[in-house]
Amino acid sequence: MRPISPAPSTEPHASTVGAQVERVALQLQAADVGFGHGTANAHDEAAWLVLWSLGLALDSELTADSPASVAQQAVAHDQVARITRLVHERITTRKPAAYLTREAWLVGVPFYVDERAIVPRSFIAELLADGSIDEWLSDRTHDVLDLCTGNGSLACLAAMAWPEVSVTGADLSPDALAVARINVDRHSLQERIALVQSDGLAGVPGPWDLILCNPPYVNAHSMAQLPAEYRAEPELALAGGSDGMDFIRQLLQRAPACMTEDAVLVLEIGNERAHFEAAFPGLPVFWLATSAGEDQVLLLTRQALATWAG
Repeated sequence: MRPISPAPSTEPHASTVGAQVERVALQLQAADVGFGHGTANAHDEAAWLVLWSLGLALDSELTADSPASVAQQAVAHDQVARITRLVHERITTRKPAAYLTREAWLVGVPFYVDERAIVPRSFIAELLADGSIDEWLSDRTHDVLDLCTGNGSLACLAAMAWPEVSVTGADLSPDALAVARINVDRHSLQERIALVQSDGLAGVPGPWDLILCNPPYVNAHSMAQLPAEYRAEPELALAGGSDGMDFIRQLLQRAPACMTEDAVLVLEIGNERAHFEAAFPGLPVFWLATSAGEDQVLLLTRQALATWAG
């Protein structure tokens, strides 16, 4: 393993926000930490850790020559020490930054998270925010299910996107649902969102007008190769069996009976498109474009599912 950052007892020096971001980015690179829980590279993760430590907005401008930049803002000795402690914890524990800050952001919306739930990062959030799903919805859409809700972020975003619908967030894990409750309450959505413990669709038979699902889909080989940051998350939320399709097989078989006539299912499968197509040959799907490309999230109509499942 590469050298880690200095222990928190190391005497820090006063600096600027920009200099601290660069310092931390170099430390993260040297320690070879893993990314993918809200950031994709050392600089963005460093900005998150530094800005959060200083109580600054995570979307603060850091470009040095921008008039709105905070890059040249002075950072006091005690603030540098605070940053150093957080970075040391990030490197030594290999926990995702969201577990250390107890906060994650999706499409600009903050959510509480801790080790009881997977760090929210679903690309379905983008589709809720930009209205990409709207054209698929019936005028009668009222009941929405967020299956495998985790910390409840997609359920909250769905309620925000469609003020006229009722949303149910379902998960097998009572720990995850406890985290979801924090977020539902935080965003004052108690009257709009119900939380239910359920093994797949067993406890939430519907019928639903829309089902959103970011299930466990990582195949066994990929699970064995995951960086430590992913292994810090609940395995239940990630592991999808030998080909990653175990949960999805059960979902697609049962879903038609739990959907209204014009309902649709929006399903995230990450990098498992090849395994999905091998498991469900001939199933007509619509691939939805996200910032990660056009093979991470798909949409299925009830009619297509009913024909295939029958």
